[in-house]
Amino acid sequence: MFSFRRSAGVLAVISLLSFGALAQSTDSSSSTPAQEQPQGPAAAPIQQGQQTVQARIRARREARRAQAIHDAYSHLYEVFVGGGYQRFTPGPGLQRVTMYSWDVAVSRFWTEKLGLTFDGRGYYGTAFVGLRPNNGNITRPAISTYDVLVGPTYRFRMRPKYSIAGSVKGGVAMSNFASDTNGFGTAVNGLYPDGTTYAINASLIGEVNISPSLSLRLAPDYMATGFGSTLQNDLGFTYGFVYRFGKQ
Repeated sequence: MFSFRRSAGVLAVISLLSFGALAQSTDSSSSTPAQEQPQGPAAAPIQQGQQTVQARIRARREARRAQAIHDAYSHLYEVFVGGGYQRFTPGPGLQRVTMYSWDVAVSRFWTEKLGLTFDGRGYYGTAFVGLRPNNGNITRPAISTYDVLVGPTYRFRMRPKYSIAGSVKGGVAMSNFASDTNGFGTAVNGLYPDGTTYAINASLIGEVNISPSLSLRLAPDYMATGFGSTLQNDLGFTYGFVYRFGKQ
């Protein structure tokens, strides 16, 4: 009897020791993956740190871009010097002629976008009038027009390397059609009479920046004039250099 109770006690102790070892092994194996792959609060700071670095990079890039735009378009004055091209009707019933011009404009800006432009131009060409009775055998007299314009200029797209603007100007246009007719006048040659009339101009201005203070300009152009009490609708373009100076 004593032997049986002793054997039962030994078996009970061995069973308890085996169960404890098995439980410890299970806990150890289940805790290892949790240490190798952190989840929950442990992973959040890593992702948050990466997002913070990217945000700082984007912020620095935007700051450099904004500074470059400010350096280019915060000047107080802008001077344009260049030339132009225009298809012009010199008289009723005459074909259009090609006119080449010089163009000088000065702009004063109150903001980076809005300014006021004063523009002076001279156009020169040769009109084809054909051989007409009593016109002294004149077929291709030289003609010229001169425009003085003023109006607002507005930049509606500004980038560090380029800008796009629009300008609408009004003023006066003066003609010199009779000087090359050898005294036979404009009426005999079918040209508009010399005179001063209104001029309305609209331009779409594109500029490519060489530096913050210097750029190249190309501007498609529309000009309306009233020579001979009629309306001339002429298309062309201007081109040249722009120099900016002064600070707003």
